[in-house]
Amino acid sequence: MFMLSDADLKKHILGCSDGPAAFNAGLSARGGRVVSVDPVYQFSAEQIWAQIERVYPQVMLQMQQNADHYIWDSISSVEVLGATRMDAMQQFLADFETGLEAGRYLTASLPDLPFGDRQFELALCSHFLFLYSEHFSLVQHIESMRELCRVAEEVRVYPLLTLDGKPSDYLPAVREALSTEGIETCLQTVDYQFQKGATQMLIARA
Repeated sequence: MFMLSDADLKKHILGCSDGPAAFNAGLSARGGRVVSVDPVYQFSAEQIWAQIERVYPQVMLQMQQNADHYIWDSISSVEVLGATRMDAMQQFLADFETGLEAGRYLTASLPDLPFGDRQFELALCSHFLFLYSEHFSLVQHIESMRELCRVAEEVRVYPLLTLDGKPSDYLPAVREALSTEGIETCLQTVDYQFQKGATQMLIARA
């Protein structure tokens, strides 16, 4: 979804709002340099797993009810999606304690990140900004993007649609606000598409 090249995967990467995902575990296993931040990392592996077990049936029910909002191509069904996501979360949990000790998982959230200016070469934000436009204000989006651009040389955000599959109304205003601060943005078409219409990512560079 982020069109990551081999050269990108060799960069120092920040994953923002990563949650219980397998990207950090997978990239670290192949020698990559990545740090993930999310508020959920304040909890133990056992507590995170208990939360996953509690919400998983509800999430899968919602996916069944909204199945027509997605493209069932590379993922053939809701059941396959559930198994794929559960496998990713198991990979995360198996790596979590080791990653905590190594400083690869940090408890933090936008718009305040505990890093120095340009500490990372690339920051990735998946399924958080713009997707939850109904839950977070325009100001919070601008502040979050500004903070990501402070700590990383390049920022990529995907998707740019809201939960109901509509383009986020915040996107033009966020791009304009960043532009006034000397931060260039562009939209790039990606090969990945699961949510219908989610064909672009936002790229920002100071």
